[in-house]
Amino acid sequence: MSRVVRWSAAVAAALLITGCGSGSAHSSDSSADDSKGHSGASASASRDADSPFPELPASLTAQKLTWSSCKGASAPGGDWQCATMKAPLDWSRPDGETIGVALIRSKATGGNRMGSLLFNFGGPGGSGISTMPSYASLASQLHKRYDLVSWDPRGVGASEGIRCRSDKAIQAAETIDATPDDAAELKAYLDDAADFGQGCARAAGKLLTHVSTTDTARDMDLMRQVLGDRTLHYFGISYGTELGGVYAHLFPEKVGRLVLDAVVDPTADSLGHAKNQALGFQRALDDYLKSTGQDPKRGSQKIVSLLKRIDAKPLPTSSGRKLTQTLALTGIVLPLYSKESWPILTSALASAQSGDGSELLRLADEYNDRGAAGHYGTTTHSQRVISCLDDRQRPTVAEVKAQLPEFEKISPVFGDFLGWDTAGWCHDWPVAGEFDHPEVSAPGAAPVLVVGNTGDPATPYEGARRMADGLGQGVGVELTWKGEGHGAYGSGSTCVDTTVNAYLLKGTVPKDGKVCS
Repeated sequence: MSRVVRWSAAVAAALLITGCGSGSAHSSDSSADDSKGHSGASASASRDADSPFPELPASLTAQKLTWSSCKGASAPGGDWQCATMKAPLDWSRPDGETIGVALIRSKATGGNRMGSLLFNFGGPGGSGISTMPSYASLASQLHKRYDLVSWDPRGVGASEGIRCRSDKAIQAAETIDATPDDAAELKAYLDDAADFGQGCARAAGKLLTHVSTTDTARDMDLMRQVLGDRTLHYFGISYGTELGGVYAHLFPEKVGRLVLDAVVDPTADSLGHAKNQALGFQRALDDYLKSTGQDPKRGSQKIVSLLKRIDAKPLPTSSGRKLTQTLALTGIVLPLYSKESWPILTSALASAQSGDGSELLRLADEYNDRGAAGHYGTTTHSQRVISCLDDRQRPTVAEVKAQLPEFEKISPVFGDFLGWDTAGWCHDWPVAGEFDHPEVSAPGAAPVLVVGNTGDPATPYEGARRMADGLGQGVGVELTWKGEGHGAYGSGSTCVDTTVNAYLLKGTVPKDGKVCS
């Protein structure tokens, strides 16, 4: 279930763009970094004094990027250019080996340019290179004043992207039961998890210990310097919010205008995050069921019964592949990211109830980044490598079994899957994790706009208030949208879009707690 839970931001971006597209304690939005940091130099200096990271050499900070046309990257309203930035492999040794970090940009289309606006679309593991051009139409007002910039974080896509398994092995692993019912299924589940980690270790080599959220936050500050910006302006979505919060903590005096949308709860550990998502997905499913005239409790039990039948006997599909229980749940999750996709879920569930798994399998394939020819993207590989380096907590099977009743109480449909996911995601991982939850406190930083959506399935609304509080008094400013789907900006609320644009373009900070209905 890890793929379903953790790839939230990348999927959300796809859903925002197409209407129906194609998750660790680290699934926050990228918009959190830019709101902090015009002031607070003294607080930052005291933190930097204890930092193990030495001053950067001019060979990095003064490097000149060579921009050229991007192959296959185009969108209305901008000419896209790509470049590669050198960054230290090991941030504690900035004079040592470097890696390439791939960037994409489109210059501001109007006059009175304000600088660069960095976007991270989440994951972790989402590619900014592939997503930014399509997302640009939603940010057309921002594009007039800002260069729109995104990147593939280290270990992702064009930035030393990591592939842990072959396509054949990925498809074979789809038969593994992610909610094991007996000793044999449990052994297969854990053996598969360990095998994935070993494949990542072989593929990543020494990069495996240098792809953390902290590493990427430091890459962002190097980008700021190389792009020529005094402060960092940033828009983070889903996991990008966590990344933004970590950046603000490390560099509060460098925060410019920072937006965090679809906010990850920075106070949650791995188990806490999984429970949050169980709550969020069940809440979104309940809202969907109500919209179709169904009682949420009865509708959920009907889906639970369907999943149990599929667990016992996978459904046939028009492709010749079987729809397993895990793939079925993945297919159910995808349309919950966007209210506009709910009718697709209705059709897919009806087909599955009649014995045809084709529609749910198609949705699962979109979520899992599987093309028609059977080739899988590497987003989930990078996602796992990054989140397992971040996450210190490694719940045991015994600990998870003890927590399963609570998971199932939170969500009869998703709880079992999300509970077991915490046991398998980083099981027997080759390296230890760095923290239980990210540090986002940013005393002295400029105001950061934190946007929460009451119907968000992947990053429940409660996380926005916790992020705002974690950033600190006078720093975190919460904006609430009473809506559905993953993310608020560009989702149909004139109130949200106007507020965010005024903040990024004019520096207008709304009153903390403002609500858009």
